[in-house]
Amino acid sequence: MPVFTYILTALGAYLLGSIPTGFLVARARGVDIRTVGSKNMGATNVFRVLGKGPGIFVLLVDALKGWSAIALTRYVIHLHYADGGGLNEAGAPIVAGLFAILGHIYTCWLKFKGGKGIATSAGVMFALVPGALLVSLLTWLVSFAVTRYVSIASITGAAVLPIATWFTTHDLMLTGVTSLVAALAIYKHQSNVQRLRSGTENRFHFKKKDITT
Repeated sequence: MPVFTYILTALGAYLLGSIPTGFLVARARGVDIRTVGSKNMGATNVFRVLGKGPGIFVLLVDALKGWSAIALTRYVIHLHYADGGGLNEAGAPIVAGLFAILGHIYTCWLKFKGGKGIATSAGVMFALVPGALLVSLLTWLVSFAVTRYVSIASITGAAVLPIATWFTTHDLMLTGVTSLVAALAIYKHQSNVQRLRSGTENRFHFKKKDITT
């Protein structure tokens, strides 16, 4: 696959990932999600501020962005590079997945400030390593059930992902990619870690907050 095609793949995936779902859903309700709650555009803050319906919608669409970036890339490869090698079929979807995540975290539409990338990363992992993602999700659920902190659950799930990838695939490239994704996810939670240390991190409650307060 020509280098130019990889560049187009990266650009297209970045633009797909950069769609600021949480911001758009909240703006449609007359709310600037960047100024309320945790001021994050991810599904968790949308859930807290706007309620269950909008929160689940943002979660699913953000995950779909990651999955679609890889699915569309594989479709294009199937149409135009049917005689290509394994490098094309493995490399381009990985590039698409990584840039979709970067697009979500650093969206060009909002001064390169986006969400933490957990849902979009999950969509990417569902397309690349579904078995490892299942282990990571189970870890997330257990951590969340015990602590009621989304941040702790997300960090724990991210940390388990590359380990689960190795044991389910024994693929060094995929393990390296998931290690990079996990490191980026944990890095984006540094503010949450600071709040956890200071005792100011909010536990998750299944009720939307009053945004007028």
